[in-house]
Amino acid sequence: MYRKILALSLAFTLSIPFITIADEGMWLPLLVKRLNYEDMQNAGLKLTAEEIYDVNNSSLKDAIVRLGRGFCTAEIISSEGLMLTNHHCGYDIIQGHSSVENDYLTNGFWAMNRGEEIANPGLTATFLVRMADVTEDVLSDVTDDMSEEERAKKIRAAIRAVTEENSSEEKGISVEVKSFFHGNEYYLFEYLTYEDVRLVGAPPESIGKYGGDTDNWMWPRHTGDFALFRVYTAPDGSPAEFSKANVPLKPKHFLPVSTAGVKQDDFAIVMGYPGSTDRYLTSEGVKLEMSQVNDTRIKVRGQKLAIMKESMDADDATRIKYAAKYSQSSNYYKYSIGQNKGFTRMRTVEQKAAQEANFNTWANNSSETNEKYGKVLSDMNKAYTEKEKVNLYRQYYIESVFLGAEIFRFASGYRGLEAALENKKENREDIEKQTAALQESVKDHFKEYDVDIDKELFGALLKIFYDNVPRNQHPPIFKEVENKYKGDFDVFAYAVYKRSMFTSEAGVNRFLANPSQKKLLSDPAYKTFKSVSDYYNASIRPILRKTNSELDKNYRLYVQGLREMNTDKVYYPDANSTMRLSYGKVKDYIPADAVFYKHYTTLGGVMEKKDNTSDEFVVPDKLEQLYMDKDFGQYG
Repeated sequence: MYRKILALSLAFTLSIPFITIADEGMWLPLLVKRLNYEDMQNAGLKLTAEEIYDVNNSSLKDAIVRLGRGFCTAEIISSEGLMLTNHHCGYDIIQGHSSVENDYLTNGFWAMNRGEEIANPGLTATFLVRMADVTEDVLSDVTDDMSEEERAKKIRAAIRAVTEENSSEEKGISVEVKSFFHGNEYYLFEYLTYEDVRLVGAPPESIGKYGGDTDNWMWPRHTGDFALFRVYTAPDGSPAEFSKANVPLKPKHFLPVSTAGVKQDDFAIVMGYPGSTDRYLTSEGVKLEMSQVNDTRIKVRGQKLAIMKESMDADDATRIKYAAKYSQSSNYYKYSIGQNKGFTRMRTVEQKAAQEANFNTWANNSSETNEKYGKVLSDMNKAYTEKEKVNLYRQYYIESVFLGAEIFRFASGYRGLEAALENKKENREDIEKQTAALQESVKDHFKEYDVDIDKELFGALLKIFYDNVPRNQHPPIFKEVENKYKGDFDVFAYAVYKRSMFTSEAGVNRFLANPSQKKLLSDPAYKTFKSVSDYYNASIRPILRKTNSELDKNYRLYVQGLREMNTDKVYYPDANSTMRLSYGKVKDYIPADAVFYKHYTTLGGVMEKKDNTSDEFVVPDKLEQLYMDKDFGQYG
């Protein structure tokens, strides 16, 4: 039945509401045997520790894939390199292959044979080969009396040395060293990356994105959130760029697909590459996250999404063109709303403050701990007080400018060329290289660009920036809007887009054919970006660097102190796009008083939510007919 299919599609999602995680946990697979294995066995694990993580033999880690540079997780589910991931992870790719004539977003896509699978230049599949603790190597020359700048310099040099020592000339192999526990530990990761990844299938978005923004980050969900890809290699099994001669990957390990579904109290493991977390934030850090990071994102993206949605609803070509942009923006818009509600409901600030009070009591218990940790929290609070004064500018700069109208981000790519054009004769070779690289990006940029939408975003989002950042932190361009355009950012946007070369492919190409610094600096879009950016670099960034350096130092000490204070507790590091493992039991979910959710959903729930007047809850006719006929095929 659909219940079983849905259970499969959700089994690999990193935020599953119906799994109770043991001590939360984003555990490093390398350390599972030492830190978690006994607890996992008691909870119902039947695998050996080596079947989860092993360097010399195949294990679960060999079936878990990092997509691209870590934007999503996928899983190998067949001996022929078939790869399962979430529909939203493949959404950008599906949209890129869609057109009004071949609308794979609306209708779905299924390759009926290997020849119909679609290549995706730039998409990679990366496997973890091994990881190793290199803390001693990285920190061996670091001393407590070093300044943060000296410490960082020593660590960078040590990481370079460790990376070089462990590097390989074997194709597809790469090595990176990552910081854990706020710089208290360091681990090396060796990866093998494949470059030929092809789209095999995806359901219509009325299934793969069913529930839309309303159900995103929520439970219960009824989304068939999956997409299928296949990894290809050269005939000898090595990584290779796309070629018709390539063959499906023969994986070291794959996850057999089960249609048995799940039962209450079943043991479950979730493995993947979670992006980032901040579990060790102090109460002041949580306050800043709520009031400046999340609130800014909610204000700006709410307006941004409304502008895009209006145009997308009016035209199919625009809907397809902006589908991935809308989805990417809405994901963390909804997340920020939910996180702020969760912080309030769980009284996170109060919980953090209580933990900090305990830490201070412990730190003051002896002269030794007091000397090392006694001022940690007070110094952090001072740093947060200073950071709060300027951080709002940074958040609006990110959301309203860098992630706002696309003309800003596109124009920002010309900063290097501006510098080179300072001296055309001396920098001729550099100018030629830069213009060639910029020319390659022009066609792709304008392929999915709508100047009218962008112009509306430009005016609306700059106005939000203007209204919410303290007047004494307004960049010079805002004064020009006040004086020349009477504070009307829509009129300002009209003037900018009428004159800027960055609004058309032809205009940019004309400039690149004969670039000049004078023309670039006089372009109104570039001038606006430069005004906001230069003010940030001159007046905001230096303060943030100082406060962040102070915070980095004291978070390192705070986390170190917490682990010393609670020697009987096993801590896990924040997520940082490296492989992690969580585990627990499948459970029903009770989010609030008198509210009860089962640990699974069914196709019946899809029909109950059906609302074909809302694009979030459209049910395809074929799916509804299958439900009415109780035609569940082999899953019945």
